Amino acid sequence: MKKVYAGCDHGGYALKNELIKHLRELGWEVEDKGCFSEESCNYPDYASAVCEGVKAEEGALGLLVCGTGIGMSMAANKHRGIRAALCGDVFSAKMTRAHNNANVLCLGARVTGPGLAHEICDAFFTSSFEGGRHQIRVDMITDIENNQ
Repeated sequence: MKKVYAGCDHGGYALKNELIKHLRELGWEVEDKGCFSEESCNYPDYASAVCEGVKAEEGALGLLVCGTGIGMSMAANKHRGIRAALCGDVFSAKMTRAHNNANVLCLGARVTGPGLAHEICDAFFTSSFEGGRHQIRVDMITDIENNQ
């Protein structure tokens, strides 16, 4: 079964829950790493929990939601092996999987409505990496990460 680790902060709580339901209806196994209320919390904690899950399970993907998606994407990309992409449109979601082999989708609940968020998730979680010339570039990103 396809696995997604999902997480959010208080700003992304409602959208994360809606997207978890949507992904489960599409046949994904989703593990919710929190947060579990709209009480103020720190997004890096949840970005880390999701990224650790993605790194631990081959083929797993991640979903992170905060107010803008920016904080989550910044925190997630500090984790070795994570290629998190903040997407606000369907084309970018599809292409980041196809060309960048992104393994974590970040969304902003305060800037992306639920209908569009569903479409972005559909594009991200149903697309796959094309490899080929794109693998060379992903390897270059990994080299940068490994040399820092």
